[in-house]
Amino acid sequence: MLRTKVIKVSQGSLGDEELAAVREAFAYGYFGHAGKVVEFEAALRQYLGVEQVVATNTGTSALHLALEGLGIGEGDEVIVPSLTFVACFQAIKMAGALPIACDVDPETLLLDLRDVESRITSRTRAIMPVHYGGSSCDMTALRQLADRHDVFLVEDAAHAFGSTWRGQRVGTRGDIACFSFDSIKNITCGEGGAIACHDADLAERLRRKRTLGIDRSAAPTPDGAPPSWQFEVATGGFRYHMSNINAAIGLVQLARLDGFLARRREICRQYDHAFADIAGVITRPVNYDEVAPHVYVVRVTDGRRDALMRHLKESGIETGINYVPNHLHPYFRQAGRPLPETERAFAEILTLPLHYGLTSSDVEEVIKRVREFFR
Repeated sequence: MLRTKVIKVSQGSLGDEELAAVREAFAYGYFGHAGKVVEFEAALRQYLGVEQVVATNTGTSALHLALEGLGIGEGDEVIVPSLTFVACFQAIKMAGALPIACDVDPETLLLDLRDVESRITSRTRAIMPVHYGGSSCDMTALRQLADRHDVFLVEDAAHAFGSTWRGQRVGTRGDIACFSFDSIKNITCGEGGAIACHDADLAERLRRKRTLGIDRSAAPTPDGAPPSWQFEVATGGFRYHMSNINAAIGLVQLARLDGFLARRREICRQYDHAFADIAGVITRPVNYDEVAPHVYVVRVTDGRRDALMRHLKESGIETGINYVPNHLHPYFRQAGRPLPETERAFAEILTLPLHYGLTSSDVEEVIKRVREFFR
């Protein structure tokens, strides 16, 4: 019998505080780039410990804008793990560059450093490490590799807001880092993203590019105060700024982050303990003292993954697969060396429910149904 309640695999947590913040933004009357965006950027700078933050309308916009700001474009290559959301590959293509898919480590599902180095060519301009599930890539080794080959490190930290690595916030070790605040991330703005960096000149380029290349300070009148309609456009740009409404939500969510992460970590530890003795399930090695988990992914061996998905669906439990490898999509398919670990992982990975709204009985039900299947 199907359950009447569906246990969702992912969802955000919004409540009265966020509604009050939206009402305040409504009362202000201007919904574009305004004071709440400036406040949110300042709060993110303080939380991350970086000098510059540029808020955007989506995480995908952040990735595209970051590449554009670094001057990456036609004829350039960016090495990126294939096992990631399609946004990474689309952003690289949008910038005019070529995404070069690399393999992953079979245990962590993070990019394989040796495979990355083997794919570096004279056309490589950047490496895009993806902090999969909230776990950080080895940024010390990546920094050394990037410096040795004189390429940029563009961190995709969409999964990892709130994570740390060796005492530092994830998203602060590369040349530039991109975050996502969409509806199911560790915090949400409803929709939104951000870019973090330490370079003031780079951040200023990003700010101009996110608002169609507009520079209002470049065309002053004799008294030094340009009228509101006067500006100059000296560079290409996009409509990528964050709205005041989304920033208002983000400010409240940021204040709630510690509670969100505590609950996510508690659920992950329960899963790890419950699945440790199941021969057909392999959990990922994750240090929850540092990792802010975005998704909970296991590997299901012996070709039983899809059957387990069906069993859980019939029990009213949503699951997912994060992700279809990008090199298998027709638009990104390219000749080259295979990605054996990525393809093996794709046949086995399964994402189980993980979000702040899961009740204790929900978690117990997921565990019960997984164990039931393997019995």
